[in-house]
Amino acid sequence: MFPQEDPVRRITPRITPLFVALAAALITVLLGLAMAIMLPAGPAESAARPCAVGSGPNLAGKRFTRVEQLPANLRCATLTNAKLDELDLTQRDLSGAVLRGASLKEADLTQAHLEYADLRGADLTAADLGQLRAKQADLRNAILIDAEAGQAEFPHADLRKAVLTRAVLTQATFTNAKLGGADLNQATLGQIKARTADFTGAKLKDVKLGQAALQHAVFKDADLTEAVFTQAELQGADFTGAIIEGASFIQASDLNLTGARGEGTNVPDDAVIAPATETEPPAGDGEPSGGESDTEPARRSSGGLSPAFIVVLVSAFGLSMTLLVWGLTSGRRKRSHATFTMARHAAEEDVTRFGEEIDTLDFEMKVNAVSGPSHDWRAALDAYEAAKRALMLARTPGELHAAAVAVHHGRQALHRVRATMGRAPR
Repeated sequence: MFPQEDPVRRITPRITPLFVALAAALITVLLGLAMAIMLPAGPAESAARPCAVGSGPNLAGKRFTRVEQLPANLRCATLTNAKLDELDLTQRDLSGAVLRGASLKEADLTQAHLEYADLRGADLTAADLGQLRAKQADLRNAILIDAEAGQAEFPHADLRKAVLTRAVLTQATFTNAKLGGADLNQATLGQIKARTADFTGAKLKDVKLGQAALQHAVFKDADLTEAVFTQAELQGADFTGAIIEGASFIQASDLNLTGARGEGTNVPDDAVIAPATETEPPAGDGEPSGGESDTEPARRSSGGLSPAFIVVLVSAFGLSMTLLVWGLTSGRRKRSHATFTMARHAAEEDVTRFGEEIDTLDFEMKVNAVSGPSHDWRAALDAYEAAKRALMLARTPGELHAAAVAVHHGRQALHRVRATMGRAPR
């Protein structure tokens, strides 16, 4: 639940405006931290697999030239180092399968299920992965060169050091995926959903990321030379140490290039750019004439302060106070925006976890051929939709409260569904 801000009642007239501003900023920051901490957290994401590892057929090291040679059920099958090149595996269920080092060159995996599958070191060169479902799949060191993976789903998947050179990943989902050290040079990533994805140290030369959703993605030390971020959503994205030489940011939103290396192009006017390294001005440059002009009035006014000098002092004081008030107001606005961003990010994470809890329960019901009470199941789905709408409409921390309430009621409904499933006959 979101905490309500306590009214400040003990401020006396003797407190200076500066102290009031600092106190207000402190309260705002503490409020944001409290919101992030006190958001209703769901249970930890279940690591349960759809089936036990190795519980399926053992086909390790075998070579298959026709799809008919494969058993009908491949869930949790062991296919380590198997040869499956050019096979039509459209819509096949390989959930939890072990495909380490397997060869799937030019295989057709359109709409196939690879949730929780182990594809470490697998070769999927030129494979068709359109609408593939690979939630939490392990693709470390996998090879996906020239793969066609439009609308493929890789949420929470591990693709560290995978090779995806020239892969077409248009509208693919990489939410919270790990792509550290991955090679995505010349890949097409237009309209991907990669919120909170980690691209640390990834190679992204000449990639197309137009209209990509990259909120809070991490690009630390990544090579983004000549990458295209046209209309990409980059709120909270971290470019620290990233190489952005020649990268284009036409109409990219919420861009912050603090710590980035190189010079990007078409950077929006409202982008935050790291200041150039400050250097001390050369001693004496431009100072002789300025110094003389500053000292001459002092010599001429040695008999006392002139009215003009007093006017200058008063004007300078007034300008200083104006700048101080403006600075405090501007700083307060920035801190308020940062607080809301933090609270919204936490709320988005919780709604995402709730959606994954719904997916997990739906998967369990299908696997076990059971069903819970339809009204509670519908209530959970309605709560999820309500939470998403509340997030979309929220403009203040207080308005995020509606999303938290919806998630809370939705989890209660899911709990009732699970309780009913526990009593259902198997």
